Amino acid sequence: MQNQSVRSRYNCFGGSAIGIGNVLSSSIHSVARNPSLAKQLFGYAILGFALTEAIASFSPMMAFLISFVFQVP
Repeated sequence: MQNQSVRSRYNCFGGSAIGIGNVLSSSIHSVARNPSLAKQLFGYAILGFALTEAIASFSPMMAFLISFVFQVP
């Protein structure tokens, strides 16, 4: 059971890294297509980073809960 929770913690960090990469990539593409919206798109990019990091923060907490609180005999 412990190995599975460790794997799930690393998976959530990898998933958040992929999410942040997607947000940054989309932001760069959007600004390249329409530079006049750069300020508005920057705000959306920051919101995307914050939401992705929130998911990355909650995922290890859930992995710890599953591994230590909800132990299966």
